[in-house]
Amino acid sequence: MVRFARTTAVAAAVLLAATACTSGQNASDSRKGQTGFVSGNDRVATYAPADRVKAPTFQGKTLDGKDWSSADHTGKVIVMNVWGSWCPPCREEASDFTAAANELGPDVQFIGLNTRDLDPAPAKKFVEVFKVPYPSIYDPAGKQLLLFRGQKISPSSIPATVVIDKQGKVASKVIGSVTKSTLLGMVHDAAAS
Repeated sequence: MVRFARTTAVAAAVLLAATACTSGQNASDSRKGQTGFVSGNDRVATYAPADRVKAPTFQGKTLDGKDWSSADHTGKVIVMNVWGSWCPPCREEASDFTAAANELGPDVQFIGLNTRDLDPAPAKKFVEVFKVPYPSIYDPAGKQLLLFRGQKISPSSIPATVVIDKQGKVASKVIGSVTKSTLLGMVHDAAAS
């Protein structure tokens, strides 16, 4: 009986995490059209240089099998986008990320953090379809995403975007989708400090 209760509690916790949503939002939010991700408010949280905290070092194998580490990009603004191929808001914002990355060029390091795609094939197809010009770390279990708990980004905060300044500190973040103009503004603010 005790083992059944533990198993049931674990299963309930996993189900709750998989279908979590922010307070006041429904996991089947009709605007987003999919369950299993946090429907953020799409508002930018920007931090003054004196209030910024050090971003965790995150790393892993990219979808194309290469090693990638944020430590290798010190001195550059880094834009990390948390996404999944199964996530409708991620598909909605993909062309904005592609356009912003192409416009900003190599002076800004974009990196995707692909999460909860248990098979890399759909994630690779997503990158191909949306012509994503930057790498994505393949993180199906969300281990790298968990490093950002201090920035209040949960394993179900998908999509989410974090902009890290040249000093390696979190300059801004969005839980939810972003547009190209918002993204460009976030990067310019981070680069100016």
